[in-house]
Amino acid sequence: MQSIHKLIEVLSDRGRRELCLERVYRHLSREDLLIEAYAKIGKNDGALTRGVDGETVDGMSLEKVQTISQLLRDGDWIWKPVRRIHIPKKDGKTRPLGIPTWSDKLVQQVIKFILEAYYEPQFSPFSFGFRSGLGCHHALKEIVDRWRGVKWFIEGDISKCFDGIDHQVLLSMLTEKIHDDRFIKLVRTMLEAGYLEDWRYGETLSGTPQGGIASPVLANIYLDALDKFVETTLLPRYNRGSKHRVNEEWQRLNNMINHHRSTLTAEEYLGLVKERRRHPSRDPRDPNFRRLHYVRYADDFLLGFAGPKVEADEIKAQIRGFLTERLRLSLSEEKTLITHATTEKARFLGYELRSMRSDTKVSPSKGGGLRRSVNGLIGLYVPKDAIESRCKAYMADGRPTQKTNLLHASDYQIVTRYQGVFRGLVNYYAMAHNASKRLDRLRWVLETSLVHTLAGKHRCSAASLWRKHKVKVPTEHGHVNAFRMLFPRDGKPPLIAQFGGLSLRRREFATAEDFGMGMVFAKSTDLIQRIAARECQVCGATGVPIQVHHIKRLADLKKGGRRRIARWKEVMIGLRRKTIAVCVTCHGAIHSGRYDGPALS
Repeated sequence: MQSIHKLIEVLSDRGRRELCLERVYRHLSREDLLIEAYAKIGKNDGALTRGVDGETVDGMSLEKVQTISQLLRDGDWIWKPVRRIHIPKKDGKTRPLGIPTWSDKLVQQVIKFILEAYYEPQFSPFSFGFRSGLGCHHALKEIVDRWRGVKWFIEGDISKCFDGIDHQVLLSMLTEKIHDDRFIKLVRTMLEAGYLEDWRYGETLSGTPQGGIASPVLANIYLDALDKFVETTLLPRYNRGSKHRVNEEWQRLNNMINHHRSTLTAEEYLGLVKERRRHPSRDPRDPNFRRLHYVRYADDFLLGFAGPKVEADEIKAQIRGFLTERLRLSLSEEKTLITHATTEKARFLGYELRSMRSDTKVSPSKGGGLRRSVNGLIGLYVPKDAIESRCKAYMADGRPTQKTNLLHASDYQIVTRYQGVFRGLVNYYAMAHNASKRLDRLRWVLETSLVHTLAGKHRCSAASLWRKHKVKVPTEHGHVNAFRMLFPRDGKPPLIAQFGGLSLRRREFATAEDFGMGMVFAKSTDLIQRIAARECQVCGATGVPIQVHHIKRLADLKKGGRRRIARWKEVMIGLRRKTIAVCVTCHGAIHSGRYDGPALS
């Protein structure tokens, strides 16, 4: 049997050559693929979230893998309903989230391995969401690098996209390229497994459950039809002409300057030059020139169009018609807008976008007036409301205030939590042209709130803390202020917690032209090797069935205030691992509480 890495290569090659797949189902029951699926998702926090049967990743073993493999091989695998919860959205509404059982997650990950390897080479280069190795910044860089001279933005949002995916349409798309009835049946039963909400069963007549491991790749397969429609129909139809024709008025003035240069006085010459600058050299209303650009991230898409607004309305109508007739989805009329690129700003992936125009003054000796220095490039901006909403969580009565819920945390945890919020937003909005202005406001609010929180905890003044811990930190754009605290440790270098120290200047997002797939399997094989060794890491027993004990955070092991911690905790702390391979006896003792006292001899 070929290795799983060779299998992925073969699937990718067939996808690249657009060859159909056959006999795919037999790979789902491969134990090595199931173990790789476990290594891929087993360390996620969501792996410890319970489904409808209460099962989690804790207690994972080779025996469980063998059981799942046998059920798949015999065709007896039965999907369980997902546990549905609702998470709040910014607009006050809620989004349904389906949580599968752990075993279902494992099988879904194997399905994802196969579908992603095969379909990834076929996906559109204008699709960036839920794709390995790609992200929001790649989509934004595509816009900045390739969109120029755009007059209209068409902001697209599909209403309840994941809940509205039609099962029959999706299965027909899969059947076109995957000729394996058993595999298609497995996907169909997964989609129709239903959900439990408040212990009431509900049927899933449409949609892919948000929260499922395989849902993102299935959604991309579904929406790839929209990408292909735009690529093969709209882009050829609305892209014509190599460049704008010459503006007649500009050409007339230019000819006067060139042909009569020797007879013109200095005053007449400068007047004509100044008048010529008032007109574009190319005709912006050229009926023989059009440009259309497209980018999609998950269920949000953006089109940039150089042409009249009436044609932008036509493009929007054609997309609406395709979604309704072919994919049985609908556009959100509230969020699908046509925005003027120069006078208004479009919203996409948390950024504001606008076509930039900047004029520089010309000296009187060269005719005076204004000269266009930036014209038609797309600018990215941090929305004011995005920063204000973040700041609001750390303010009261219009001023930064302490976070009382952090007063019982350690100083190290308080500083690192504030820095985590700040660093995340700085890194995400680093491409914005107004990053320094907007993020400096956020830095001040977070910094003030941080110092007041520490001052409230230690009952001292905020000014004294700032004077004591203020440092200058070098960055690529010079030194900046930071708040730094050191925490001594016996025999080790001190722990450093720092807030700030980040440059707020705009940075280019560098990326390769050919993105390629990211990491398919888990980066480390350590977990797989520990299971295969069949050796308990607590009592040392060998040749026994091994189960893996999982925890969410290593910091939780040191809680409790006991003078001596249990042996299994010492092992996990020493290995710096959130997992430990133990025998069935030791695992039962850990969960029954018998290991909460002194370590076993």
